[in-house]
Amino acid sequence: MKILVAIKRVVDHNVRIRVRPDGSGVETAGVRLSMNPFCKNAVEAAVQLAEAGHADEIVAVSIGPKAATDVILTALAMGAHRGILLETDEALETLAIAKLLAKIVAEETPDLVLLGKQAIDDDSNHVGQMLAALTNRPQATFASEIKVVGPDNKALEVTREVDSGRETVALPLPAVVTADLRLNTPRNAALPMVMKARSKPLAVRPAAECGVDLAPRLVIEKISPPAERVAGKTVGSSSELAAYIAAEVSQMEAL
Repeated sequence: MKILVAIKRVVDHNVRIRVRPDGSGVETAGVRLSMNPFCKNAVEAAVQLAEAGHADEIVAVSIGPKAATDVILTALAMGAHRGILLETDEALETLAIAKLLAKIVAEETPDLVLLGKQAIDDDSNHVGQMLAALTNRPQATFASEIKVVGPDNKALEVTREVDSGRETVALPLPAVVTADLRLNTPRNAALPMVMKARSKPLAVRPAAECGVDLAPRLVIEKISPPAERVAGKTVGSSSELAAYIAAEVSQMEAL
């Protein structure tokens, strides 16, 4: 089995998000960037499938500026075999990203495409579903468990996280699966693996050469941070708390 894993470079989840003073977007200059957490779950799932003998090649692909090679190197250190970067400095929308990935899928013809269920920067949760539609492949989103099944290992059994609990679906390969955080605990690559990753193949290509319209379809007028949370109030007793709540309710009813 050949697995293609799509990964994204985002502001590190431990960094406090700051909006640019002009309201044009989130500040990324001088900010730590790393692999999207859900993408790490996707990479770990691919590596575990390879370790179980179900996959013999893992290709990590990312779309972004030259500096995005760092997240590909992270995937290579975790166990991916080679990487592809579609280089662009443009802020791409999800449809353009899905179309670019569809081009890579057509070239690489993987049996399984793994992605994070969403990226923590825009939280759109679009790309996996769009990619499945563009490539005409069955999909399973929000995966918390993936099993290779069938007499010839040509099918998957995927447990999905849904609003009502969990749902298990069966789908034939080739397929598209998006990873939930509950799928696994991503490994931290040891130093020898990090050093070895630099010797693995990593192809860098201009995204513009893929023949995909990258022009934005949406206009962001302004981005602003949420209102600061009002400080809490400390009370000395339950009766004081009850009186405070009653006063707040009365004030709301008066409005």
